[in-house]
Amino acid sequence: MAGEDSTTDVTGRDATGEVVAPRAAPVAPLGGVPDGHNPWPALWAMVIGFFMILVDSTIVSVATPAILRGLDTDVNSVIWVTSAYLLAYATPLLITGRLGDRYGPKNLYLVGLTVFTLASLWCGLTGTITGLILARVVQGLGASMLTPQTMAVITRTFPAASRGQAMALWGATAGVAILVGPVVGGLLVDGPGWEWIFFINVPVGVVAFALAARLVPRLETHSHSFDWIGVALSAVGMFLVVFGVQEGETYDWGTISGFVSVPLLIGVGLLVLGVFIWWQAHNTREPLLPLRLFDDRNFSLANVAITTIGFSITAMAFPLMLYAQAVRGMSPTASALLLAPMAVISGGLAPVSGRLADRVHPRGITAAGIGLTALSLLWLALVMHPETETWVLLLPMALMGVGNAFMWGPLGATATRNLPLSSAGAGSGVYNTTRQVGAVLGSAAIAALIEARLAADLPGISGQLGGLQGSGATMPAQVASGFADAMAESMMLPAAVLLIGVVAVLFFERPAINRA
Repeated sequence: MAGEDSTTDVTGRDATGEVVAPRAAPVAPLGGVPDGHNPWPALWAMVIGFFMILVDSTIVSVATPAILRGLDTDVNSVIWVTSAYLLAYATPLLITGRLGDRYGPKNLYLVGLTVFTLASLWCGLTGTITGLILARVVQGLGASMLTPQTMAVITRTFPAASRGQAMALWGATAGVAILVGPVVGGLLVDGPGWEWIFFINVPVGVVAFALAARLVPRLETHSHSFDWIGVALSAVGMFLVVFGVQEGETYDWGTISGFVSVPLLIGVGLLVLGVFIWWQAHNTREPLLPLRLFDDRNFSLANVAITTIGFSITAMAFPLMLYAQAVRGMSPTASALLLAPMAVISGGLAPVSGRLADRVHPRGITAAGIGLTALSLLWLALVMHPETETWVLLLPMALMGVGNAFMWGPLGATATRNLPLSSAGAGSGVYNTTRQVGAVLGSAAIAALIEARLAADLPGISGQLGGLQGSGATMPAQVASGFADAMAESMMLPAAVLLIGVVAVLFFERPAINRA
């Protein structure tokens, strides 16, 4: 197809979205953007919904003790409040990205936002832990429908020459949500109660729906066949792998029930995903995942890099929050405020990184962003002692904000720069899936490492994290030093994984649109 030519996608539209290169003609209708359309209001409208679901990925962690008491349940059950959401969110992303190509990203976004908002109301009204877990599953499904559409709309409505600025806003949204989730969660739990971490989504969802319905354009869609075999294989494979990795620590990476074990689930999941890839390569009609996307080096490398970022950003939060609350005696809200410099600086520098991403070689800007983030985690590990002053901790968090600003947006822009418009949703689904799988891997890996470091630094403490978490009261002085050492050593893992991302982006090619 001519529309799959990377040069056509980069140069085939001028600043207003008009097609100027003859070879771009086959993909022009798929954009469906009216003449003179300004894509920024639509992006701002969609960012509200995207921000809400990212906040919901972190806000529940602060409310976990309150939910435990309020619903009179056990720790294993309340953990599933978060696990069920992440599992339902990650598993269908490949499918929902492709559905956006088929039925229109605006339609999928609005449906996902509606499902997410109604499920949030259900979460707040439920009086049982089972009901809350079920509601969180539905909430995760809504989030999975919504997320890929934001990147797909950016790809299909912004000219390649200004896509970096749009992706910078998308990336800054993720950075700010990391701060807002725990802070808002702490304030709501301390105030009206844990139910309000879900109720607050309802008015936000209504406003986001009204704005998106008015401002997001209806983009033209495919009318081709849908790969239902691919849907089944990808859903089963992703579920088994994500469930196995996510719950591995809960079952000590051993037997779950009868002959079913965590390694068996992961192995079968990988086998099913292998069959899925084989089917995509041999499907003569329209595959769910167009493997030709990976012919573009930058797209493939960006997926490697975003996996390491999802892993590391998720993993670093666990030892940092445990250190802040257990060693320093901070409240959940005060602990979350340690992230403030990162969020503020990341958001402030997002426009700068966006303009640079549209002008310079992606290799340098993304390597700098990921590298600075890794350096900030190493710096944190070196200063996480019981006697460290709070302002000393804020310095590496500020550096992390600089790194985040030059990491999320430029990487997303590079990943989607050369995508054919017909595959914008599929590419976005792949990119968000790898990010989410990276996050699940990071959560599982850091939990196992923390347990191992506690066993080494504080023999006998392993398995008793719940009793050590402070809520304004510090742990006994005789164990504080060893606990802080364990958290600092654990922070080395996300820093090391980010170095893989740095190596990956060093092999980026220069897109034709970049002028330096």
